[in-house]
Amino acid sequence: MKKKGVSTLKIAATYIGTVVGAGFATGQEILQFFSRFGVLGLLGIFLAAALFVFFGYLIMALGRQLHARSHLEVIRYTSGRVSGKITDVLITFFLFGSFAAMVAGTGALFQQQLGLPNLLGNLLMGILTAITVLTGVEGVINSISFVVPFLLISVICISAHSILNTPLNLSAAVDMEQNRLIANWFLSSILYVSYNTMLSVSVLGALGTNARNQKALKNGAILGGLGLGLASVLIFLALCGNLSGISKLEIPMIYIAGGISPLAQILYAAVLIAEIYTTAVGSLFGFVSRIVAVKHRPARGRAVVIAATIAALLASQFGFTNIVKYFFPLEGLCGIFLLFSLVRVCIKQRRFHL
Repeated sequence: MKKKGVSTLKIAATYIGTVVGAGFATGQEILQFFSRFGVLGLLGIFLAAALFVFFGYLIMALGRQLHARSHLEVIRYTSGRVSGKITDVLITFFLFGSFAAMVAGTGALFQQQLGLPNLLGNLLMGILTAITVLTGVEGVINSISFVVPFLLISVICISAHSILNTPLNLSAAVDMEQNRLIANWFLSSILYVSYNTMLSVSVLGALGTNARNQKALKNGAILGGLGLGLASVLIFLALCGNLSGISKLEIPMIYIAGGISPLAQILYAAVLIAEIYTTAVGSLFGFVSRIVAVKHRPARGRAVVIAATIAALLASQFGFTNIVKYFFPLEGLCGIFLLFSLVRVCIKQRRFHL
């Protein structure tokens, strides 16, 4: 890393990369958290984008102040030692849940796109991720900066094509099974930001430490939050034009890409698998690293990787849609305490202003 520090654009790209995962790229997150509420879901996206700007900036600013190397410094400072330990345990658990979601998402993609058994996709992603973590993740970490732009470009192009060629129906809510964890658009927006913040705090805290300056940090948070909001709106509008065809699908965006051409569908599936892979590696590596120092205890590290992979394969049988529908909102509920702790510190210090 250069001595000048991380620039505004790199901060924004990294922020987007920490939030964008399989749930976002497949369209399942937008479907479950926003599209189900019709036009009110659009208000939820606007609120979520504003909250992403605020909390992203706040975490990075705290990370810079505390010279954070991981999420521990930020959590202990905002939540206290005891509550911080609880939050740390929850984040570690949800990193495992994120890994299981990526494994489940690959199985859903294999079944919907290729007509292959769900379990085959689960096994392929689980084994590939485990091997990568066991052999080193430097190349994969670098590849995130390569994969994410392609994913965002793909989402924008596919969504734009659908919006221009399919009549929108903003007044209609998706006919879906009632989910008590997501009771209304406002709570859904809060939970969406909350669970994403839980998973991204590790990266954002360290990112703030390495930011070029306070201005780059602030502008990076603004661009990152607005970028996430724009991509979410495009996916939302694309889904609104295809409600009758996507409400029961696990990967709505693949269906929409197929409406352009078979080639577009294949290309998007390839980009999606790459994004799932990088997210799965990051989640598994983060989970294992919090349990054991892999470099210093390689034998135990291998055992933890293998055990975590087997557990994720079992958990993935719960189904990708169900994980997004129930596990992510539950994670969001647990993450609300972290959001309150961040707001409390912001009010107390009175100096983190956009």
